Amino acid sequence: MALQKTFITKPQHITHEWWVVDAKGQTLGRLATRIATLLRGKHKPYFVPNLDCGDFVVVINCEQIAVTGQKLTDKIYYRHTNYPGGIRATRLKDQLERFPDRVIMAAVKGMLPKSAIGHQAIKKLKIYAGPEHPHAAQKPKVLEL
Repeated sequence: MALQKTFITKPQHITHEWWVVDAKGQTLGRLATRIATLLRGKHKPYFVPNLDCGDFVVVINCEQIAVTGQKLTDKIYYRHTNYPGGIRATRLKDQLERFPDRVIMAAVKGMLPKSAIGHQAIKKLKIYAGPEHPHAAQKPKVLEL
């Protein structure tokens, strides 16, 4: 009986695919967890935590996401201008009107590791407010949620 050797994933074994996700009518948190899983590469059988195994994700129709409860009025995004007393607060409803891509970006970024792997993974996320995107040449697959 021959012993099986343990497969060790190396960078040359990794393939990066492209996915298109339609955010129309999707719940924000559930959508963000699915996107974070794809960006990290945890859906692949050869996933290792120290390598970037993730895929590219293109999100379309991000302005039409859904949230549950009273989050449209109660959820607040904070940012700082780097000046004294420069904290700024924006409600989710206003953020969706002005910058709908930042809502999904913040949700997904919070689910990725705060390390070089996470910084590399968030660069693979492309978010667009409308149904059009410029990544047709990569032949992305449609992800059904």
